[in-house]
Amino acid sequence: MSKRFAVLLIKPSHYDDEGYVIQWLRAPIPSNSLASVFGLIKDCCDRKTLGADIAIDIAVVDETNTKVETSKLVRELKQADGCLVGLVGVQTNQFPRAVDIARDFIEAGIPVVAGGFHAAGSISMLPEVPQEILDAQEIGLSIYAGEAEGRMDALLSDAWNGELKPLYDFMKDLPHLEGAVQPILPADAVRKMAGAYTSFDAGRGCPFQCSFCTIINVQGRKSRFRTPDDIEAIIRTNAKQNIRRFFITDDDFARNRNWEVILDRLIWLREEEGLRFKLTLQVDTLCYRLPGFIEKAARAGCARVFIGLENIDPDALSAAKKRQNKIWEYRKMLQAWKDAGVITYAGYILGFPDDTPEKIQRNIEIIKKELPLDLIEFFFLTPLPGSEDHKVLASKDVWMDPDFNKYDLNHRVTHHPKMTDREWEQVYFDSWRQFYTPEHVETVLRRDAARGARTKALYSSMIHFLGAILIEKVHPLECGIVRRKHRDQRRSGMKLEHPLIFYPKRAAEAIYVAFCWARLFLKFRPALKRVLADENSKTYTDLALTPTSEAEEAEMELIQVFKEAIPNTHGAPEVARKAVTAK
Repeated sequence: MSKRFAVLLIKPSHYDDEGYVIQWLRAPIPSNSLASVFGLIKDCCDRKTLGADIAIDIAVVDETNTKVETSKLVRELKQADGCLVGLVGVQTNQFPRAVDIARDFIEAGIPVVAGGFHAAGSISMLPEVPQEILDAQEIGLSIYAGEAEGRMDALLSDAWNGELKPLYDFMKDLPHLEGAVQPILPADAVRKMAGAYTSFDAGRGCPFQCSFCTIINVQGRKSRFRTPDDIEAIIRTNAKQNIRRFFITDDDFARNRNWEVILDRLIWLREEEGLRFKLTLQVDTLCYRLPGFIEKAARAGCARVFIGLENIDPDALSAAKKRQNKIWEYRKMLQAWKDAGVITYAGYILGFPDDTPEKIQRNIEIIKKELPLDLIEFFFLTPLPGSEDHKVLASKDVWMDPDFNKYDLNHRVTHHPKMTDREWEQVYFDSWRQFYTPEHVETVLRRDAARGARTKALYSSMIHFLGAILIEKVHPLECGIVRRKHRDQRRSGMKLEHPLIFYPKRAAEAIYVAFCWARLFLKFRPALKRVLADENSKTYTDLALTPTSEAEEAEMELIQVFKEAIPNTHGAPEVARKAVTAK
């Protein structure tokens, strides 16, 4: 071919509190946006959409595990006859870093387009394009809002012809997914992820109305699905690269209309075709009601599941429009996952309007005692751009932190009606310490061992969650393996440290962090050893694991939360259910 068009896809990271890019030797969570866009451009390459004589070359950089060396990348891009940099899947906390990256390429004369949830959510929910997006367009950054299936040909053509538009807005036109191009990443990019995980979406959209969520306003409330044939093709394509671990990124796989036929196909691939792979799913709390869902998920290779628990307070759930969560069903749901041998994660949001430090502490103790939950991850209630919460606060001109780098759910970005800023921040960090005590870690491991699950893997995950917060000062979902810091990659406007200051300080910091990790593992190690050495581990039981009658359940502290929220409710859970439904 006589001409070459070079495309560089970058998934930006974001900055830590000192202004350094958060980056790891092995990153934690694979980017499905990166896989989706790479797959779409690869498809354009295969179909020669720019012309029979024009080759499209694609390079991928996930900044959570790879340094963006701008000067080197600029030289490589300029060797082609045309080029484009795509900043992919840019979330709100990544937007400042994305703009810094874009500025460097634009100043070198290279066109840049950025897409992701921040732009899409802001444009879909706000009456006017927000100032930070206008400022980014002012420096020459093109903004892409929406999904790219069926539209990549036109975008690449615009870039090749030097005609990129300031804004591509497809928020009112969501594409179908049946037969859509596969999300895929090269094997060398996947192996930079911890555990060599890759990702794909079996569907997009969510039918619920949670006010803190951006999914419903970016991907829509009408769910769209891939077919079982699509899913099989994704699994087989990755198997050829020896990639066998998948994070299915559907916000709620249990609401995928095709969940059963997809799981049946995955079971067939595992049990009949002999393909060995593992899955991580995201589901809602009502998934256990679906006949056969949990059993089939486990047979299909589900080893870990993220559950949108969010809170155990009915008032908090009602305030967030998360009415689908019925806390009286949490125990049965978690017991079902536990019986299937699946490790459970739950998100828990702190900072709902009626929250107080005392109420939060009490509720965490209830969770520890009565729910067989393996891992919990705490979040600040955050008005993310693209959510109803953000739209409402913006319309009322309520203060929200102007620094988007903090919108990672690990920083407080607004004020609370009952707690001071200091109280809210303190209870957030105290909550991690309260759940992950040596005593409770041992209890969770004993529950796990009683069901014959992966006790050592769960132990490592629990220590990782606590260490991420206490040692690395990042959320566990952002915490990879071995932190990297580069002196020359600091946030725009912050002074670069002198080498004689930066490198000795960085060396001392690395040694101290390694020491803290070793100390943390040693602190919790005796609990693991006791569990593994217990010959009667299979017979362990406690309140959280024990099925209870309705009368017994009515006396549990979990149900007492209802009686506080609904003072006239007395008696069995069934009465509480009817009362909260009426409310």
